[in-house]
Amino acid sequence: MNAVPDRSQLSWQSSPQGEGSPVNSGVFSRWQLDGRVVLVTGASSGLGRHFAHLLSSAGAKVALAARRTDKLEASVRQIEALGAKARAVALDVTSASSVKGCFDELTADWGVPDVVVNNAGITVTRPMLEQTEEDWDLVMSTNLKGCWLVATEAARRMVAAGKGGAIVNVASILAERVAGCVAPYAISKAGVVQATKAMALELARHRVRVNSLLPGYIATELNREFMDSEAGEKLRARIPSRRFGELTDLDGPLLLLASDAGAAMSGACVAVDGGHLVSSL
Repeated sequence: MNAVPDRSQLSWQSSPQGEGSPVNSGVFSRWQLDGRVVLVTGASSGLGRHFAHLLSSAGAKVALAARRTDKLEASVRQIEALGAKARAVALDVTSASSVKGCFDELTADWGVPDVVVNNAGITVTRPMLEQTEEDWDLVMSTNLKGCWLVATEAARRMVAAGKGGAIVNVASILAERVAGCVAPYAISKAGVVQATKAMALELARHRVRVNSLLPGYIATELNREFMDSEAGEKLRARIPSRRFGELTDLDGPLLLLASDAGAAMSGACVAVDGGHLVSSL
């Protein structure tokens, strides 16, 4: 379990710079999310759980969503223990009725979300020639259809409320490069990137920003054993920075896309990968 970020780490004050030139504290306040309602999908573990803790530490009221709410309760209690507001919401991103129900429940209690982090995702790891139609449908339904259903439902409500908002779709560097044994996953994430751009085009006039975050290989409790293995070391050697990412490496980029600090950004695809995408062939 990753430590919950201390909100004090995200609060900056004016300080002298040079000969009496103060830093504009308003610049840093644009990274804060005080009082905003945020929905994070796939929040029961890994990136989603970390994102929920991070955004709450930036001042947001965070709804953690997953198919089973019992897996979210520990995170909700941890966030509330730090004085922030959090709640668990049941959500199956592959079901339009579940998506609508999630937004109905959240809107009734907290209002239309200001920020949605579309993080729910899944992969099936096996060679292409062994992948089945069921594998394809499962991955596409969760990663691409689910992203579309959540984003469009969020956008409809943001537009109807006349409030604008920010949608962050979590893709992967595999949207731009490929790896073996995860073909449906890579294809689905490429779709997420293109969906992000299509959404950004149509929603910009409504003040709804849509951007995509492309994590590289990020160390979590689920993959650290592999990353510490001989195969993991070979993979690490191919990354220009010679390091795997940590969950905290995603903090600044996510806050940029979710907050007013990125107010002029829409349709952007931000890779956080230690230079992996620019590695030589």
